[in-house]
Amino acid sequence: MTPVVGENLVQRFDAEAASSLVRDLRKVYASGKTRDYGWRVSQLRMVEKMAAECEKEIFEALRLDLNKPEIESFVHEISLTKASCHTMLKELKHWMAPEKAKTPLTVYPASAEIVSEPLGVILIISTWNYPFPGNTVVLKPSEVSPATSSLLARILPKYVDSSAIRVVEGSVSETSLLLDQRWDKILYTGNARVGKIVMSAAAKHLTPVVMELGGKSPVVVDPNTNLEVTVKRIISGKWGCNNGQTCVSPDYIITTKSFAPKLIEAFKYRLEKFYGKDPLDSKDLSRVVNSNHYNRLTGLLDDDKVSDKIVHGGQRDEKHLYISPTILLDVPQDSLIMKEEIFGPLLPIITVDDIEESFDLIYSRPKPLAAYLFTKDKKLEQKFIGTISAGGMLINDTAIHLTVHSLPFGGVGESGIGSYHGKFSFDAFSHKKAVLHRGFAGDASARYPPFTPKKKAVLRALLNGDIFGLILVLLGWHRT
Repeated sequence: MTPVVGENLVQRFDAEAASSLVRDLRKVYASGKTRDYGWRVSQLRMVEKMAAECEKEIFEALRLDLNKPEIESFVHEISLTKASCHTMLKELKHWMAPEKAKTPLTVYPASAEIVSEPLGVILIISTWNYPFPGNTVVLKPSEVSPATSSLLARILPKYVDSSAIRVVEGSVSETSLLLDQRWDKILYTGNARVGKIVMSAAAKHLTPVVMELGGKSPVVVDPNTNLEVTVKRIISGKWGCNNGQTCVSPDYIITTKSFAPKLIEAFKYRLEKFYGKDPLDSKDLSRVVNSNHYNRLTGLLDDDKVSDKIVHGGQRDEKHLYISPTILLDVPQDSLIMKEEIFGPLLPIITVDDIEESFDLIYSRPKPLAAYLFTKDKKLEQKFIGTISAGGMLINDTAIHLTVHSLPFGGVGESGIGSYHGKFSFDAFSHKKAVLHRGFAGDASARYPPFTPKKKAVLRALLNGDIFGLILVLLGWHRT
């Protein structure tokens, strides 16, 4: 794959090219133009325009990469990009305005404020573009989705300021060269294995990171639920989002032994209604992204510990990289499918005697990116929220919390570091600069030596916040 930087094809993206790229972006940032409100607004409007004008090209790229249904592409890519831009355009001026801060008596008279300034030069290793206004940005799309990566490299420079926002295409070697550079922040979306490599590279320059690493997101289904709605919403979040290839996709279900048969029958019925008797022929399911991931997923199914646990689905089409929606029952906890994030159309169901046993099972695992609960029981809901730690949580639905820009999106522990979306994106890529303003009046002599007993008494009263004691000291001072 030929690396692309901005609008110019680069025949060889080497260490010097990477270093030169970052130097150029630092010059642009130092010029101050990216801090301007008008510049930021213009970039957001152009990203919004790009999403509208290039809709068909985006659909085609996603079809080539994933055979993704057009309506799914519109909902997940076009609509969310526009919504993100709309939110930022509406709120940006308010977000950029300095925040007033309270000042203590010890610095009186004074005023204080918190000024948000862009961090500088940002590296985004991602599968899609997120608009972080004010910083100069290098976007490194994933080589796993080559059509989408190529499209971004081609169209983004036509819409945004390519002196400040660049796209670099490539794979491991290009990513490594970029990671060797000094950045002001790095956003990485992907798996924990590569995340450790990114963190190690960032540590060399003490570069802060935001990482969205995914993980095994559990779904607890209480028998006291609306079964029909529950099943439809789990299907939507699992197979309706890239056929399970989504970071917050339901990874496994926990329910009671007595309720599992009803749940499985409801899944079988609804999956046939949605995708037909032969789901491999459905036009509403994405395919697996590439042969490597297809082989990884079939390897999970072929594991001796789970091969006899399939209760629905399991059909495969290696030529077209399709695996049908597949449900497995009571797979062993030490099986491969329960050790790694599935990121595909396979959904294990684990059973327990009592639904609250699910809390211990989830708690024994690394903290997930998302955790889901379906129940009508408000006490169980509150216990779930208070007990389970996860990047995000959704009660009685799946995945759609990503669309709420007033909520932070990010992981915790092994599922990620930091958060973004809406105001949280602005904050994640801004430095909160503390500014204290003072005039020349009110200069207290107690601040300076020599420190007489009376000065010490004034300072002690001030630092203790003892206004009454301070008044007494001052009155005594005046009497002497």
